[in-house]
Amino acid sequence: MKNLHRPLGTLSDGENAVELRPEDAGWTYTGLRVLLLHPGQSRTVETGEFEAFVLPLSGGCTVEVDGERFDLAGRDSVFTRVTDFAYVPRDASVRLSTRDGVEVALPMARAERRLPPRYGPAEDVPVEVRGAGSATRQVTNFGVPGVWDHADRLIACELITPDGNWSSYPPHKHDETCEVVNEEIYYFRIAGRDGVTPSREGFGFHRTYTDDGSIDEDVTVRDGDVFLIPRGYHGPCVAAPGYPMYYLNVLAGPGADRSMAFCDDPAHTWVRDSWRTQSLDPRCPVTTAEGRTA
Repeated sequence: MKNLHRPLGTLSDGENAVELRPEDAGWTYTGLRVLLLHPGQSRTVETGEFEAFVLPLSGGCTVEVDGERFDLAGRDSVFTRVTDFAYVPRDASVRLSTRDGVEVALPMARAERRLPPRYGPAEDVPVEVRGAGSATRQVTNFGVPGVWDHADRLIACELITPDGNWSSYPPHKHDETCEVVNEEIYYFRIAGRDGVTPSREGFGFHRTYTDDGSIDEDVTVRDGDVFLIPRGYHGPCVAAPGYPMYYLNVLAGPGADRSMAFCDDPAHTWVRDSWRTQSLDPRCPVTTAEGRTA
């Protein structure tokens, strides 16, 4: 599969930073939209076959769907706070509106069941510190199985990697040679030198590969880039010194049950045992529902 790395602008539709449907990725289930609404603006989104989360990246918005209204407080930046969010079903007309402006992500999955809309408070989102030493990172588990079970196929979470650290490590996969098959999207935001404001100045690195060598990608990623993972091992993601890295993970697959089960690359799984003797990076967690921790 070609063009797994989609730099900022290659998936844009006008001012909307990302318009990615499964057909654009060459697969079946997983998609992503990133929309920009200016102050006072509103927009109606037709979900069609797709369920979605409404996840503010910066700013807040109101979501109206099926006679329900959810006011999302949002956040200034993905690096400042864990946000509240909404779940919206397939076959719905969703009206988004904002007073002060918003950039909002809609991670999507092709769904069979139509579930009712629902609000997700920021205060209920678990924040996990994973890894140790230079592999310490924050995982914000807002839309994963066992935390958020109100979805048909859609799975999503957020990662924040402090500058200089590694995440998605050891490399792991979710494909036909593992327990669960998932198509996965990585949507990157990279902070500039203030550690908060997304900027194309900074950069990071991402690796995806397969045992047979049919995929072997080592790419530089910048703010707003997307990487598609149809199969194979993915990781590490490396935040360059000076530039914290965020990415939104979106997953979905054909299985009857939502699952994030994975298989490590056996050459590197020993690294997990090494964490037992390493300290956690004190910069993690970076954010909570109350805001930044430092």
